[in-house]
Amino acid sequence: MPGALEEWPPLTLEEWEDTYLTLHLWTQIVGKVRLVLTPLENHWWNSALYVNTRGLTTSPVAYDGGAFEMEFDFVSHRLKLRTSSGREDAIALAPKSVAAFYREVLAMLRSAGIDVHINPMPQELPNPIPLDQDEAHASYDPEYAHRWWRILLACDGVFRKFRARFMGKSSPVHFFWGSFDLATTRFSGRRAPPRKGIITSEAYSEECSSLGWWPGGGEIKGPAFYAYMAPEPGGYGTRSSLPAGAFYHQQMHEYLLMYDDVRRAKSPREEILKFAQATYSAGAELAKWDRTALERSSEVQV
Repeated sequence: MPGALEEWPPLTLEEWEDTYLTLHLWTQIVGKVRLVLTPLENHWWNSALYVNTRGLTTSPVAYDGGAFEMEFDFVSHRLKLRTSSGREDAIALAPKSVAAFYREVLAMLRSAGIDVHINPMPQELPNPIPLDQDEAHASYDPEYAHRWWRILLACDGVFRKFRARFMGKSSPVHFFWGSFDLATTRFSGRRAPPRKGIITSEAYSEECSSLGWWPGGGEIKGPAFYAYMAPEPGGYGTRSSLPAGAFYHQQMHEYLLMYDDVRRAKSPREEILKFAQATYSAGAELAKWDRTALERSSEVQV
């Protein structure tokens, strides 16, 4: 495409970590609005955001006989609100605290006649500060926010291709603001052993195989593609024929393929698809999924 931006830009964790932490919390605010105003779908799918041509969107949310949509626009760096009545509002994505962003978002919704109350406690984070009180996280570098979205956009296309090979139940390719990752999940059709906890008991109520991309954190010092099975069958961590650089992380119980290895590959897309297929095939074989019924034997040509 003439004038296209770099599809797989660099994203060194230490260079954008402050922006990453702030964005993680901002997306939780918008994600919680969607969660509160939508009916529960299996595995919390109603809570997720979606990649689009400008950033991340809630998709239409039904409200009071109409609908509204919220969009993180990482091109113009604004959070946009659009309603089915034709109203459009926006707030700037710029250095500001999480608490200030929280107030601006809820004020923008109220001004559009949308009354919503969310739980201000962040999800899936250690030592959380209530969103409406967080003055500690206040960074926003538009260059790195844009790079991060460009990677999500590139991954979205590859993950959709992988998802299309499966004929059983599978999730959309969607962004989870709790774990701050883009993912798609396949299901065997069998119930899984019950888990404790409101989130995990619903998320892992059925046997599944997940593929995703995550910016990194903790001992993982950079962005990475991941794959896992839940529940994990015995021997899963030793069975795959993986692309160069991929490995099984014993503590996380996940296969990882570092993003920097992928972006340097001759064909990043093919590298991701090889990783996805190898890790899924290993798990599906060990867990005795009905692969003949669940998988498409060949791609349909139209």
